[in-house]
Amino acid sequence: MKRILITGGAGFIGSHLCERLLNEGNEVICLDNYFTGSKQNVKHLLDNHNFELVRHDITSPYFVEVDEIYNLACPASPIHYQYNPIKTVKTSVMGAINVLGLAKRIKAKVLQASTSEVYGDPEVHPQPEAYWGNVNPIGIRSCYDEGKRCAETLFMDYHRQNNVKIKIVRIFNTYGPRMHPDDGRVVSNFIVQALQGKDITIYGDGTQTRSFQYVDDLVEAMIRTMNTGDDFIGPVNTGNPGEFTMLELAKKVIELTGTTSKITFLPLPSDDPKQRRPDISLAKEKLGWEPKVALDEGLQKTIEYFKHQILCKK
Repeated sequence: MKRILITGGAGFIGSHLCERLLNEGNEVICLDNYFTGSKQNVKHLLDNHNFELVRHDITSPYFVEVDEIYNLACPASPIHYQYNPIKTVKTSVMGAINVLGLAKRIKAKVLQASTSEVYGDPEVHPQPEAYWGNVNPIGIRSCYDEGKRCAETLFMDYHRQNNVKIKIVRIFNTYGPRMHPDDGRVVSNFIVQALQGKDITIYGDGTQTRSFQYVDDLVEAMIRTMNTGDDFIGPVNTGNPGEFTMLELAKKVIELTGTTSKITFLPLPSDDPKQRRPDISLAKEKLGWEPKVALDEGLQKTIEYFKHQILCKK
């Protein structure tokens, strides 16, 4: 049994990670300030005597004795991270400093949940870890993109200067149950609009592409990364190399939900990437990992979750 701290543990991804690590027999401390996370996401875990839920903002130091730390604390959708961009930067940068300081003091291994946004609007496709990115440092998305890039810098420098045991994963678009219905991300947007019979809104002309990984595949990749030897620290891409246009995704959601919704088009937001697809060669080599859940299967599970959520609100 390991004692594990998960910051942002009541969020969409964090709650799935808490669940998986508890099922493996570990003791889990879930830390969250509930800005985008929710107690509802981890309510089913509260009766587990190995689970502890703590309300705390990671921009302030937190002191605990653990073996491992997964740092997931940060809003990840444009609607939420642009709501308070200064707070977003603080969460990424000060949060990284606080978890790294903790890991240094207690000699814990710490994993940073980074993002494909470090590649910006990429000029290299698909994106390998060696690509440095094409990021606007002063745009409306910069609080997230540059905050995460700075967090990676801090992780590497704590490793080089203080011998902190680190891991870095770069997460590409992830979807699944417990996504926030109003987070503005494309999968949740399309599904909720379809289930409510509203028009499905595509920003731009629908030709921009994304790759979608189901949350269970991501959790598997994160745990495998944490369990690798000290010689491998990353960064490593975790994503599904299947690439779909926004128009293809919208049509797939219409088909799977059986909705009568029509597709409408709105202007593309500033700095929105035109292409995004991971090169997962390194993950295959170092982790023996590749995604298992096909898009149709994952979407069906996500649709069932949102159907239940919408019915519960009626």
